[in-house]
Amino acid sequence: MTFFDRLRERIERVDSVVSVGLDADRSRLPPHLDDHDLPRWAFNRRIIDATHEHAACYKPNAAFYEDGDGWRALRETIAYAHVKDVPVLLDAKRADIGNTTRQYAKLLDDADAITVNPYMGRDSLEPFLSRAEKGVFVLCRTSNPGGEDLQDLELASGERVYERVAALADLWNANDNVGLVVGATAPEELAEIREGVPDLPFLVPGVGAQGGDAEAAVEHGLADGVGLVNSSRGIIFAGEGETFDRAAGEAAKRLKKRLNQYR
Repeated sequence: MTFFDRLRERIERVDSVVSVGLDADRSRLPPHLDDHDLPRWAFNRRIIDATHEHAACYKPNAAFYEDGDGWRALRETIAYAHVKDVPVLLDAKRADIGNTTRQYAKLLDDADAITVNPYMGRDSLEPFLSRAEKGVFVLCRTSNPGGEDLQDLELASGERVYERVAALADLWNANDNVGLVVGATAPEELAEIREGVPDLPFLVPGVGAQGGDAEAAVEHGLADGVGLVNSSRGIIFAGEGETFDRAAGEAAKRLKKRLNQYR
């Protein structure tokens, strides 16, 4: 089974397209977790316990784990999510050439899917794309304001850069394991990209703290019912103190209900 086959099963089982972003920022973790050997893992475990009934996927961002204890916490987090039967998409935005990109692709030994950067072209993504059972989400139109600096540039063909990326990703989808990252903060572009690539599932960030369009995220983000709408800070930092996990669980439940209005 491909990642997207497994994701479809998960979406149907929990009736949810919510991706919970596990961005365990040490500066924002509840102080009572500081005594744990791995505070980020302790935090994530509580979040997973509180949200897994509403989560189609977990999306840890590698930036919050890139130190010795962080990688240990990330491995524990991925393993625990798998115990709860929830797939894990590692938001790493990796790509390079030669031996370097083959090393980056080893991140898929643990995670079920990964985000990648297409700027260096097809050969930089081959070690990811060749893992047919793993998901590969290609950055296309991101939710940050500066994304337009490059992504909106018009090519000689008349296409925007993000439109060309979407078309290339569609060509690279020989193993049915490619999706796109398309932000919810630009709903018109979300619709345009969906029209050009009707069969690619989207990972749609920006619905939580960034205030993206939830209706557009669902309407255009799903391909035959498969896709993910991510919230990170809006869920995991919904509450503080000893009961932070309860607040996260309620936030995930609310987002699930909100998105399901449009499915």
